[in-house]
Amino acid sequence: MKKLIFAFFAIALFASCKEEKKETKIEDEPKTSVEIEPISDEILETAVIYEANIRQYSPEGTFDEFTKDIPILKELGVKVIWLMPVFPISETKRKAEGGKFASEFPEEEQAKYLGSYYAVTDFTKINPEFGNKEDFRELVKTAHDNGIYVILDWVPNHTGWDHEWLKNHPEYYTQNEKGEIIHPEGTDWTDVADLNYDNQEMRKEMIEDMLYWVKEENVDGFRCDVAGSVPLDFWETAISKLRSENDVFMLAEAWEPELLDGDLFDMAYAWDGHHTMNGMAKGEKSVSDFDAYIAKINKDYDEDDILMNFITNHDENSWNGTIKERMGDKKELFTALIYTKPGMPLIYSGQEYDMGHRLKFFEKDSISKRKGAYFDYLKKLGELKNTNSALNGGKNAASYKRLDSEKDVLMFERSKDGQSLLFVGNFSDKESSITLPKGIYLDYIRNTKAELKGDPFKIGPWQYHILIK
Repeated sequence: MKKLIFAFFAIALFASCKEEKKETKIEDEPKTSVEIEPISDEILETAVIYEANIRQYSPEGTFDEFTKDIPILKELGVKVIWLMPVFPISETKRKAEGGKFASEFPEEEQAKYLGSYYAVTDFTKINPEFGNKEDFRELVKTAHDNGIYVILDWVPNHTGWDHEWLKNHPEYYTQNEKGEIIHPEGTDWTDVADLNYDNQEMRKEMIEDMLYWVKEENVDGFRCDVAGSVPLDFWETAISKLRSENDVFMLAEAWEPELLDGDLFDMAYAWDGHHTMNGMAKGEKSVSDFDAYIAKINKDYDEDDILMNFITNHDENSWNGTIKERMGDKKELFTALIYTKPGMPLIYSGQEYDMGHRLKFFEKDSISKRKGAYFDYLKKLGELKNTNSALNGGKNAASYKRLDSEKDVLMFERSKDGQSLLFVGNFSDKESSITLPKGIYLDYIRNTKAELKGDPFKIGPWQYHILIK
């Protein structure tokens, strides 16, 4: 048996492993509702979420091209697609590179600057850059046909400077002492106008716009941009009205625990966890910092709160760097961690193809869609997340038990419904010695079994393992 144990660990264990405005166009006629099981707490337990950057997903940058690949996302265990804003983008103060507006560049260069998705002109229309309403509906239908839910990126804090509210309802916006509408204070978001949530009529219109997408376009919820900058009582009203129409999934781009209270948002961002992992990858933070993060989560959040775990997203990729820039060659270790720790893992467009460059934010760019080892790796992790209750990460999550280990080694056990899983990772540049609990384990990544009897053994720098009992 010692030979079996030796062979297992020598070969396997330490491998780095919105109602609609009246139109005459046919495309604005809503489709018949697509039948799909309502999104539920049970479904969220095993979900992987995918952030879709339609502009950059393909050379064409259209709904149609993305829709073709939805079955591929299903292979990755994706159960929720979050579409970055699909609305028309304002021409006025259209953002370009270097904090400038497109209008500040020579006329022949201006067309290439497409502006920010988050400078919305109309919350009930589709950005023609991506296609039309029919194309959007086909995307939603295809997702539903594949058992995948679709949520829209909603921008409640501000609008672009071409929104009709600025002309017809300036009282909907925050104004300075001179009566001038301003952009959000404390930000460089000069391409958008700050909304005034003291105005109750604006609130009502905002909710009606959200209801349109749920009632008429069959979307399954929203990812809400800078949700913490919007008054909590707005969300209490808005989410209640949305849920009176349908079961919706609500993701807050925020960390504030109160946004998850009661029947408000289902999930928030694990920002602290993300920053902790970045620090660990650079050697600036340690396993003890990760333990402190988990302790803070347990203290600040309720047991049924869900956090979204990620190693990249649109902001991180475009502004702070690629995974490789931030984590070097340690991406598999940290990917394994976001899938095995409590919460829901995120895949950002291009991540599945091991994208190695920062996507432009205000211009057309594209990802290279070539499947490789990392795609297969995410596929394997997605299958585990979908099927093993020990990785349940929703409102009835599997337990998390930290196990004793050496200083730089993170070892924890997740358990639920008779299923158990161990994660072991060495987050240092030095080899370490570890002792695992006795038992028979499946090395999930390498598909190898072995019986362990409690003997210590070595784990190399930045190596990890996922063991299923």
